Amino acid sequence: MISTNDFNTGLTIELDGEVYQVIEFQHSKSGRGSAFVRTKLRNVEEGYTISKTFKAGEKVETAHVEKKKMQFLYWDGSDYIFMDNDTYEQFHLSEEQLGDKVKYLKENMELDIAVYQGRPIDIELPTFVELKVEDTQPNIRGNTVSGGSKPATMETGLVVQVPLFIEEGDILKIDSRSNEYIERVNS
Repeated sequence: MISTNDFNTGLTIELDGEVYQVIEFQHSKSGRGSAFVRTKLRNVEEGYTISKTFKAGEKVETAHVEKKKMQFLYWDGSDYIFMDNDTYEQFHLSEEQLGDKVKYLKENMELDIAVYQGRPIDIELPTFVELKVEDTQPNIRGNTVSGGSKPATMETGLVVQVPLFIEEGDILKIDSRSNEYIERVNS
């Protein structure tokens, strides 16, 4: 059990038999009455978010989620298939469970997977992912490092704003938290 006063972003809790991850929380105290904690929670199995208000100091059951190293194998058209590196057991996660994280997945990529009661519920992307540019506007003479930006579609379908000198075939380092271009790895 954990007190709502000890909430932090990323904490997993159990409510009404379902597992939620704390996305946002805010402690509030009105002029009268007791303090309370407003939260935004994401259901880690289904992917939807809810807003819930707790009394300050209320006790909530923590969900014991373990992290396992797994490898992303492939997408079968409806599910994303991952393999446990220790047992070689394969697990399926749906696009709804993964959300926008699917745009950073490359085959054979090693990831940390959150496992709850023996089944995977979420993936933890690396901070930086290297992706190849599949489509962007051609480079025009005179475009420099300190110019504007243009959209580039990466090999996974992700669209990122990149500097004007980036060309198709370049491999870029992308920040998976902010969806931003960091640097060109090679050309």
